[in-house]
Amino acid sequence: MAAQNNAAPTIIKRKKVVKGGGHHGGAWKVAYADFVTAMMAFFMLMWLLNATTEKQRKGLADYFSPTIAIARVSGGGDGAFGGDSVFSEETLPQNGTGATSDRPTDQSQARGARGLDADGQEISQDKEFASVQAALTGYGGESQVLENALRQIVTRVTDQGLVIEVFETDEAPLFLAKTAQPTQLLRDISGIIVKASQIVTNPIAIEAHVAAEPVVVVRNTVWELSVSRAGEMRVLMEQAGLHAPRIHRVTGHADSAPAIRDPMRSRNNRIEVVLLRPDPTR
Repeated sequence: MAAQNNAAPTIIKRKKVVKGGGHHGGAWKVAYADFVTAMMAFFMLMWLLNATTEKQRKGLADYFSPTIAIARVSGGGDGAFGGDSVFSEETLPQNGTGATSDRPTDQSQARGARGLDADGQEISQDKEFASVQAALTGYGGESQVLENALRQIVTRVTDQGLVIEVFETDEAPLFLAKTAQPTQLLRDISGIIVKASQIVTNPIAIEAHVAAEPVVVVRNTVWELSVSRAGEMRVLMEQAGLHAPRIHRVTGHADSAPAIRDPMRSRNNRIEVVLLRPDPTR
């Protein structure tokens, strides 16, 4: 009996196992992810409200309205679901639609049909611009030369009007280097633009941009060069048959608005022909 009383007692230790990975389990991770997503959507909404015009916001509202059977804001196509046009914003060398990262201005924001205004003018004007874009595309089928030339033309519809941008590449310059003397390519393109612009009667603005010069040059001539090139484009278009009174302004922008990040690249050498929207105040 004494031996049995001296035996060590048996101790049973029970260990509590907590499942779920922490005090509240893993549910907090899901809640946090939802919170971050909601904040991202909120800030994106704030950015869109700041980066778009009133008419563009109305177009976005119309797009998501359940009472509209088809998309009112078109990406460029003429089908029920919109789509991309080969001439819209940056299907060619620019990037994105609407306000781009390289040109985040109100004037660069692409527009589609937003519906009718009080006088029914806006959608009519955009249809006319679409006809001009289609005409530009059609002229490319006349010859291989014109087909290649059209690769250096992009169009975008903005609040200012229809912008027809003609840009230069290393292989196909618009002017002789550092001069305002046009190449045959630009002469051909100016004729195409004049033909297409005859579809409408809008006033026209001609704007020239040039690539930046190195900072070490003794005399920077980008302003004089851009003004001379804009004036030469005006002469070419008038020689191609454009009615001179339609030209509303001729402007040189020098290197103040580069099209791409590197301001010295030849892509920044470009001419913009703008079919201006009618001024409602006149």
